[in-house]
Amino acid sequence: MTYPSHPPAYPQQPNGDAYTMPLRVVPPPAAPEPAATAESAPAKPGRDRYLDLLRAVALVRVVVFHLFGWAWLTVLFPSMGVMFALAGSLMARSLSRPAWSVIRSRVRRLLPPMWAFVAVTVPIVFALGWKPVREEGIWWFLKLGCYILPVGTPPFPWENGSEGGFLETSWAEQAMGPLWYIRAYLWFVLASPLLLKAFRKLPWATLLAPLGLTAVIGTGLVTVPGTFGEGLVDFAVFGSCWILGFAHNDGLLKTVPRYLTVSMAAFLMAFALWWASGHLTEEGWNLDEIPLAQSAWSLGFCVILLQYAPSWRQLPGRLAGWDSLVTLANNRAVTIYLWHNLLLMATFPLIDRLWDVPWVGDHLGTYIDASYNTLALIIVWPLIGLMIVSVGWVEDVAARRRPRLWPNGTARTRDRAAA
Repeated sequence: MTYPSHPPAYPQQPNGDAYTMPLRVVPPPAAPEPAATAESAPAKPGRDRYLDLLRAVALVRVVVFHLFGWAWLTVLFPSMGVMFALAGSLMARSLSRPAWSVIRSRVRRLLPPMWAFVAVTVPIVFALGWKPVREEGIWWFLKLGCYILPVGTPPFPWENGSEGGFLETSWAEQAMGPLWYIRAYLWFVLASPLLLKAFRKLPWATLLAPLGLTAVIGTGLVTVPGTFGEGLVDFAVFGSCWILGFAHNDGLLKTVPRYLTVSMAAFLMAFALWWASGHLTEEGWNLDEIPLAQSAWSLGFCVILLQYAPSWRQLPGRLAGWDSLVTLANNRAVTIYLWHNLLLMATFPLIDRLWDVPWVGDHLGTYIDASYNTLALIIVWPLIGLMIVSVGWVEDVAARRRPRLWPNGTARTRDRAAA
């Protein structure tokens, strides 16, 4: 920072005086040292590493849950609610700019990574014998548009391929499953300008309205048929979490006594467990299959996470050792989420090849059987890393950034250290 120069100060000499005063030039104030200038300058707003950490944990939990299927993980950490709450906070922050430019930017960042995923999976579905026109008629072509703009659920076969093939017959359902998140995210992005206006006029009513809607359409009290109904249920279930992100961005939670918000959150979570206990499915306490419990539990859980949210510019203590992986997960969140199910399925044929390795199959076969899923969890992370290098750069292109193969932040850290 440099200060503007001041004009030199000259003492006035009245005309006709018997004495004369020498002119003295007062030098301008010296410019501050560069280091002091940097310290006095206000810090630029950056990423909140606490929120980044939550997103990374949510992604890991999703991968682990889809591999092991432990229903209690949906109670321990409701990943989807957390991810929507974080996205809602960032969306509210962005809407300080004109709404249309924000929506266009969000959609542009969302769609190309999905198109890259679809460009690989959809041709495989056709190659393995899917004949949708014969099964669904000409209307299928209209549904196919959801692979381009996912306003609804894109079509895919429940069974594809043949028994004993490289992929199990349910692979398409599992691989395409994560696309519901893209559809829900798109709905929230399109609705956010109106939701934010409603929230700032009637904050508490707007925050709780999706929970009330879930109690109506998520419990079977009112049924909305078709794929629109599926999308509406997802919108209702996670709508309160998205709007909670607005509250976090606007600082609304800080205006309420902490004991009150925590008490109400605990009440919501207790209600969620009570409701789930009476509506358990074949998967037990899997809240993903119990919409009202999922909505209430996720909202209460996220209220506590955001009420106690610190503002970290850097990960503290031992968490700092995970900084590069947290940065990588946040820079490639869409890629990881879209591809992880397909990559999990790819681990099993790879593990089966271990039986063909000399000595390994004969002597370690029992251990391979006993640790099958654990081996899959170990193998899937290198596969995810390979996919990040292969197609992750699409996220950079979509965001109009320079493509990066492995954006874990280490290059930026080195640049800062050098500066």
